[in-house]
Amino acid sequence: MKALDRKLLRDLRRMWSQALTIALVVASGLGGFITTLSAVDSLALARDHFYAQGHFADAFATVKRAPLALADVLRGVPGVADVQVTVEQVVRVEIAGLVDPIIGQLIGVDLRQPPRMNQVTVRSGQALAPPGAGQGRSDSTIDALVSEGFARVRGLRPGDEVTALVNGKRRQLRIVGTALSPEYIFAGMAGMPDLRGFGVFWVDREALAAAYDMQGAFNRVAVKLAPQASEPAVLDGLSRLLAPYGGRDARGREDQASHAMLDNEIKEQRVMGTLLPAIFLAVAAFLLHVVLSRLVATQREQIAALKALGYPNSTIAGHYLQLVGVIVAVGLALGVALGNGLGTMLTGLYAEFFFFPVFEHRIAPWLILVGAGVTGGTALLGTLSAIGATVRLAPAEAMRPPAPGQYRRTTLERLGVRRIPAGLRMILRNMERKPLRTTLTIGGTAAAVAIVVMGNFFRDAIDHIVDTTFHLAMRSDVNVWMTEPVDALARLQLARLPGVAGVEPARSVAVRMAYGHRSERVGLQGVAPDAQLLRIVDVAGRQSPVPDAGLLLTDRLADKLGVRVGDTVQVEVLEGRQRTLYVPVQATVREMMGLNAYVQRDTLNRWLQEGDVASQFNVALEPGSEARFLEATKALPRVAGAFSKATLLRNMQDVSARNVRIMSTILTLFAAVIAVGVVYNNARIALAERTWELASLRVLGFTRGEVSALLLGELAIGIALALPLGMAMGWGLVHLLVELLKNDQFLFPVVISARTYAWAGLCVVAAGAASALVVRRQIDRLDMVGALKTRE
Repeated sequence: MKALDRKLLRDLRRMWSQALTIALVVASGLGGFITTLSAVDSLALARDHFYAQGHFADAFATVKRAPLALADVLRGVPGVADVQVTVEQVVRVEIAGLVDPIIGQLIGVDLRQPPRMNQVTVRSGQALAPPGAGQGRSDSTIDALVSEGFARVRGLRPGDEVTALVNGKRRQLRIVGTALSPEYIFAGMAGMPDLRGFGVFWVDREALAAAYDMQGAFNRVAVKLAPQASEPAVLDGLSRLLAPYGGRDARGREDQASHAMLDNEIKEQRVMGTLLPAIFLAVAAFLLHVVLSRLVATQREQIAALKALGYPNSTIAGHYLQLVGVIVAVGLALGVALGNGLGTMLTGLYAEFFFFPVFEHRIAPWLILVGAGVTGGTALLGTLSAIGATVRLAPAEAMRPPAPGQYRRTTLERLGVRRIPAGLRMILRNMERKPLRTTLTIGGTAAAVAIVVMGNFFRDAIDHIVDTTFHLAMRSDVNVWMTEPVDALARLQLARLPGVAGVEPARSVAVRMAYGHRSERVGLQGVAPDAQLLRIVDVAGRQSPVPDAGLLLTDRLADKLGVRVGDTVQVEVLEGRQRTLYVPVQATVREMMGLNAYVQRDTLNRWLQEGDVASQFNVALEPGSEARFLEATKALPRVAGAFSKATLLRNMQDVSARNVRIMSTILTLFAAVIAVGVVYNNARIALAERTWELASLRVLGFTRGEVSALLLGELAIGIALALPLGMAMGWGLVHLLVELLKNDQFLFPVVISARTYAWAGLCVVAAGAASALVVRRQIDRLDMVGALKTRE
C-alpha cells in the first residue's frame, strides 16, 4: 500500500465522525432530490401509460339533452378526430347500515360497441355484459362496475348491492366488479380526495338512458383531437354547435377535474424536488469546503514534508480529492438508498388517492446521474478551492506554523463597552479575526433553522386552512344541493327535518367570464348578503361582504382576467336559457381555494329573471342530530345529494393533512442532519485548530471548564446569531415556495406559528448541545504534552 493511501485511511479513521456527518448531509440532499422527483416521475409515467392505454379524451362537454345524430355533426368540426357520446348522471347513493352522504357518478357504457375513449379497465370481478349475456337485470336492479378506490374504502365486493336514487326512483346497483378509468384517476369533489363520499359507477348506457328518458340522446361528449389541431378553435366550434342544447362549456383536458389535480400535484412536487435538494447540496458543498480548507490548514506541516520528499502538487491535491471522493461516495450510496426508500413511501401515499392499473416506484437513471454529478461537482469545486492555496506553498514556508493573527479590539470595545470578561473578549476577537469563516459557519447553521421552518410551515398552513375553512367560513353542518333550482321556500321543508337549527339558501351557476381577450370558466356563487352559515373569508381570516349590485372576485381570478375594481366583465351563462350579462367588479378577496366569483343571490336571480330560486341549502344542525337529518333527506326526491362538514374534515385529516405531516417530519429530520453536520464539524475543526492554544492555557492554570468555555462559547454565540437569521431566511423561503406553488386550484397561506420557530430553534440548539458534549469530552482527554510538541 502506498504511503498516501495509508495516510488517507488514517485520516478517515481519525475524522470518521466528521466524515459521516458530511456524508449524511450529502445523502440528505441527494435523497431529497431522488425521493421527490422519482415519485413524481413514477406518477407521470403511470399517468401517461394509463392515458395511452385507456385512450383518454382531449376535450369534454356537457349538454342538457342532444340527439345522437348530433355526434356526426360534431365529427365534422375541423380538428376533430373522433367523438364519443354517452349519458351520465349524478345520483344519491345509499349503503345499507350507513347514513353517510354518498354521491355517485353514473356513466353509461355502450355494451354493444366498446368505447373508443376513456376506456374502463376491470380490476376485479367481471366486465359489464349486454342483457341476455349471463348477467341478469330486473326492472329495479342495474349491474354496475364501481371505482376501485370507493369499493376498497367502503368494503364493496362483486355481488354486493347499493341503492341509488335514479330519476326520483330507488334502484339497486348490483356490483359485478371494480374498475378504473383515466377520467377518474383522482376521484373527489371540490378538489378534495373523497373516497368515502364519492363513487363512480359504470352501467349499461341503455338502462341509464331509459331511466332518464334519454333514449336516442346524450348529455356527455368526449372528443379526440387530430394531430396539430388548434384546441381553442376546436373548443369554440364545439361550443357553437352544442349551444342550442345547453352545452356552451366545451373544455380541454387541462380543465378536466382529475387531470387538473394530477397535473398540479406533479408541478408542485417538481418545484419541491428542485428547491429543497438545491439547499441541501449547497450546504453540503459549503461543509466540504470549510472542512477541507481547515483540515488542510491543520496539516500544513504534513503537506510540507510530502513536498520535501518529492511529491508533486498534483499528487498531493489528488490525495485530498480522494479523501473527499470517499466521503461523497458514501453520501451518494446512502442518498440513493434513502431516495429509493422514501420515494417508495411517497409513491405509496400517492397511490391512496391517485389510482392506476400499474403504479410502481422507479428511479430513472438520469436522476442518479444528475444528482451524483451535481454533488460531485460541488464537492470538487469546494475541495480545489480549499487545497489550492496550501499546496502551492514552498516546503520551508509550509513547515512553519501559520503567522499569528492580527488581533485588535473587538467591535464592542470600539463602541465603548469596557467591562467585557476576558474569556468573552478572547472569543469575540477570535471570531472577528476570521470574519469569512465566522460568517459561513453562522450561515450554514441558519440554513438548518430555515429548513426546519419551511418543513413545519406546511403543518401550520394545513392547520390554518382547516380552521379558516371549517370553522370561520363553513359554519353549517351539512350542505344540501338540489337536482335543479327550486323555489327558495324549500328551506321551510328542510327546516322541519329533525335537528335543524337554521337554513340558508344559495345559488350556483356555471358561467364564462371574459374581459378583453381573456376568459375563464367559473362558478358564480349567489349568497345571502348577511350569510352566517357559509361566509366568504380571506386568507387572514377576515369576512368579506358581498357587494350590493356587482361582483366579488378572488384576486387570482381578477389577475387572470386582467380586471380591477370598477371594470365591467362579460358574463356568459352556461346553463339554462342562454344569456350574456355585463357586470361591474366591485371588490376582490384573497381566498385559498379556486377561482371564485360571488354575488348576492337576490341580485343573481334578478339578472337571470328566474324568480326567488336556490340550488343548494346550507343547514346548521343541533349537536348529535346529523344522522337523523341525513336519513330524513333520503325521502326528498328533489335532493340530489348532501355532504357533511364532519365527513369532509375527516377525509382531509385522513389523507391530505396526514401526508403533509409526514413530509414535514422528513424535512425536519433532513434539517436536523444539516444542523448536526454544520455545528459538529465546526466545533471539531475548531478544536483541531486550537489544540496548541488550549493546551497552553491548561498549562498556565486554566481549568477544563474555562478552556471549554473559550471554544464552546464561540459555538454558542454562532448559534445565537444564526437563530434569528435562520428564522428570517425560513420566512423568505416560505414566501418563495408559496409563490412557486401557487395555482388556480389552491393557494397555501403564508402562516408560520410561534411553535414552528421555537421547534426550529430547539432542533439547532439540541444539535449544538450534542456537539458541545462530544467536543467537551475531547477537551477533557486532551494530551497537553503531545499538543505542545506539535510546534517544536
